Amino acid sequence: MGVRGREACASVAAADPHLRASLASSPFQGEVGEDAPMIGKLTGLIDSYGEDAVILDVNGVGYLVHCSARTLRELPRVGEAATLSIETHVREDQIRLFGFTTDIEREWFKLLQTVQGVGTKVALAVLGTLKPADLASAIALRDKAMVARTPGVGPKVAERIVTELKDKAPAYTQIDPALVRLSGALDEKRAPAPIADAVSALVNLGYGQPQAAAAIAAAARSAGEGAEVRTLIRLGLKELAK
Repeated sequence: MGVRGREACASVAAADPHLRASLASSPFQGEVGEDAPMIGKLTGLIDSYGEDAVILDVNGVGYLVHCSARTLRELPRVGEAATLSIETHVREDQIRLFGFTTDIEREWFKLLQTVQGVGTKVALAVLGTLKPADLASAIALRDKAMVARTPGVGPKVAERIVTELKDKAPAYTQIDPALVRLSGALDEKRAPAPIADAVSALVNLGYGQPQAAAAIAAAARSAGEGAEVRTLIRLGLKELAK
């Protein structure tokens, strides 16, 4: 940890006996790199719940851990044991702990904050609305509307999340790569005209864009190259009827 990081830890720990106890026994003390986490995981008993946080009692030390609404709902009742994957944020005047039920959720928390204008509050709100798998699918399929379902996330922020993470999301999802490519081509208006027209036709019939794209992707595989719009629509409707 760098000099500024150590100074921040020392100043906050001096005012917080809980953190002073944890820092004293932290295995990350010493020259381990600027980005090394102070706390990576906590296991203890649920002491109490707050609006956006939980206090986890670990051997008599109460850790205030900020969590998404989804994580708070998934945690057990007060007095029961819980394990949280932790992301530690060190600032000049404070140390904040963010907790997640899985490591993949913690990775998404960090990934979301690489997007311009997305901080810890927005990242937690997104993860409180969408499961990591659903978020990955929404980004991979350019489904900005699904991301915008998050309270406090408008169309512009949703578009930035989808745009800036579109090349990273497929690694977190099991969606057919061909569908991911088609969704990208449609979003960037470079899909072949028959396929774009077929997707548009299904959307006009009331189907969502991701649903229509998935159906036409399957139809295109079945019909082969050069299929007409009419054929793609007919096969796409069959896929949707399954």
